[in-house]
Amino acid sequence: MNSDALKRLVIATRNSHKAGEIQTILGKGFQCRTLRDFPDAPEVIEDAATFAGNATKKAVELARWLGSEISNFKSSISGAFVLADDSGLEVDALNGAPGVFSARFAAMDSGAMENSTDAANNAKLLRLLENVPLEKRTARFRCVLALAPLEFKNQNSEIEISSPVCYADELELRTEIFDGACEGRIEFAPRGQGGFGYDPLFVPVGFEKSFAELGDEIKNRLSHRAKALEKLKARFNSHDQ
Repeated sequence: MNSDALKRLVIATRNSHKAGEIQTILGKGFQCRTLRDFPDAPEVIEDAATFAGNATKKAVELARWLGSEISNFKSSISGAFVLADDSGLEVDALNGAPGVFSARFAAMDSGAMENSTDAANNAKLLRLLENVPLEKRTARFRCVLALAPLEFKNQNSEIEISSPVCYADELELRTEIFDGACEGRIEFAPRGQGGFGYDPLFVPVGFEKSFAELGDEIKNRLSHRAKALEKLKARFNSHDQ
């Protein structure tokens, strides 16, 4: 494929599992880079009350930072978009928790803001659902993607990088949102060695195996992230016509 035809994305994550999953689902028409390629990128505090709020905040702040680094990155990511996602598990018996706190579910017990290990998060979830019967263990994975245009501002631009609030507002208005959800249930114990996060506990509707048992090929057709990414691909395909 001609490199000029590739859609360039900078994914706002350092999580290699997530980045690999996104690249696999999007396919060869997309060239994805991550924050591992930009080690000086700022950490974004995910303090919004919704998945959409967190995803938008990450996309806008990274796009603004990359856009200010003209000499460093312009040649390699000109014409790219910043893609950020926020996703998590919503358990009905827990009134939608862990939700936006999915990655740091266990750490919240000590008031910490950093992410917990997958094992710690899964253990806490099982503990909270210990006495909940199978029929009431319904849950869903939800994903929201935010796509922000990447533009390089120079000193002659109408909107100066030195006015970050205005630039952030402009970027937020131009950021597009795509969402997806996958319904299922929470098992009583982890099953399978694949996947990451809550995958060993989550069994999607219509299956008897967990995401960690089903394998990437099936998961990448069913998952919340796959459904959101299909909408993203449709967006690019419609613009190409």
